[in-house]
Amino acid sequence: MKKRIIFIGGGAAGFFGAIRCAELAPAAEVTLLEAGKEVLGKVRISGGGRCNVTHACFIPKELSKFYPRGERELIGPFHKFCTGDTIEWFEKRGVPLKIEEDGRMFPVSNKSQTIVDCLRDSAHKAGVRVLLQQRVHQLEPPVEGRAQWLVHTKNDSYPADAVLVATGSSPAMWKILAELGHKIVDPVPSLFTFNIKDPRIEGLQGLAVPKAEVKIENSKLSAAGPLLITHWGMSGPAILRLSAWGARELAARDYHFSIRINWVNQHLDRVREELEGQRRSEPKKQPFAHPRFGLPARLWRSLLSCAGITEQARWAELSNRSISKLAEELAQGTYQADGKSTFKEEFVTAGGVDLREVDFKTFQSKLFPGLYFAGEVLNIDAITGGFNFQAAWTGGWIAGSSLID
Repeated sequence: MKKRIIFIGGGAAGFFGAIRCAELAPAAEVTLLEAGKEVLGKVRISGGGRCNVTHACFIPKELSKFYPRGERELIGPFHKFCTGDTIEWFEKRGVPLKIEEDGRMFPVSNKSQTIVDCLRDSAHKAGVRVLLQQRVHQLEPPVEGRAQWLVHTKNDSYPADAVLVATGSSPAMWKILAELGHKIVDPVPSLFTFNIKDPRIEGLQGLAVPKAEVKIENSKLSAAGPLLITHWGMSGPAILRLSAWGARELAARDYHFSIRINWVNQHLDRVREELEGQRRSEPKKQPFAHPRFGLPARLWRSLLSCAGITEQARWAELSNRSISKLAEELAQGTYQADGKSTFKEEFVTAGGVDLREVDFKTFQSKLFPGLYFAGEVLNIDAITGGFNFQAAWTGGWIAGSSLID
């Protein structure tokens, strides 16, 4: 009798797992159920339509450090299927990847459709049956007298020897799994930008500072990296890293908190010394006309104004108090965040199936033999940069390999 395997969820992890399973077991009946009208929707829109496939980090332990939730659990899986394996998988199927300066990796075509087509074609060649608009309403585990799982949709029921759940951040599926007996870690948003209204950044949208340091007040949370001023406040890698690592803490604060920004990534005393040195060496120059520390001119002038320094003032005319105030604005300015905004279309959630209930050698449930998980249905998430997709490829590949055992 043919082995029947059901994959629930037509995203990156589900497709990758189904392809791996079908290629290893061509005699098995592999079916993928997708709730929507199309598959691989998140793959298609990711990376601004280019698909950030993975990140050029090739050492498993180093790679795992980009995951606020799942760091410890993913070290072993990354030893089985890591970034280099992802690159090889796609290149063998005619889709070469390229590395950008920041380490992100995209298809050479710069089109996410290339990745979508590759996955769909690979699934078709492997014999995966893809069924759309099949939203799962219930999972029934095997019982005495019935050795198979039953996967119920609105109009159909599918028997299965094994089931892989790869539905992403799905409250409906988490509810089904909770009713089954799995513990679900309450989901909260991750990877979001900060809503900040402040006269110091008003009208500066689009300006980027290459290396800022941001700290959450009354917290151990901090991050450094590029910072982008937006229409609604602040974004960029430094902010997104904070939102990922602080997802639960910031949710507990209802997204109202203070941040301290070091725009120049230098110690306060060092900044003050440099400003005092500027006053001595170029006393007749006007600070407004000569930005320092590599800051964008408009941001520099805004911080000068905040420190009470006028457009006509010369360095020699600045008091010690003005110098100290400017140094504080540059190295430890405080801003109030009141709310958050989703980062583009790349919504990521912290939460999902409790990782203590999963065997990460196979991605199989410890509670229910024959039930597997991959992707963001698990309480695993990463910062932006291709890391969430890499976790999906790794989990899908390992689970897909294990399902046929």
